[in-house]
Amino acid sequence: MKTTEVKMLNFRGNEYPCCASLTMGIIGGKWKTVILFHLINEKLRYNELRKSMPTVTERTLSLQLKALEEDGLIKRKVFASKPPLKVEYCLTDFGKTLIPLIQSIANWGDSVAEKYSMENSV
Repeated sequence: MKTTEVKMLNFRGNEYPCCASLTMGIIGGKWKTVILFHLINEKLRYNELRKSMPTVTERTLSLQLKALEEDGLIKRKVFASKPPLKVEYCLTDFGKTLIPLIQSIANWGDSVAEKYSMENSV
């Protein structure tokens, strides 16, 4: 019997059993992809992000922004020259590599909402 060795993928100190697992480990969850989607075309301040996602809690948004920043997908820029403190978020060059994927996810969601709404149950 032949044994196949599983090649683990490493990213920022974490191991993943396959490429799909790595991708979902980085952008998975309910809010990370939504945050990335809102940052595709523009830099946004914390409150602008919060307003665009009214059902996310402040704690969750803060934690997800921190995780995305730690993974190098977004950049947090603080403007402290004068009060009040201004913080702006944008995609890094690495984060911008996800734009086609995020756009595909969004397009799929639009398609599902259009074709398989509650009226046309799945």
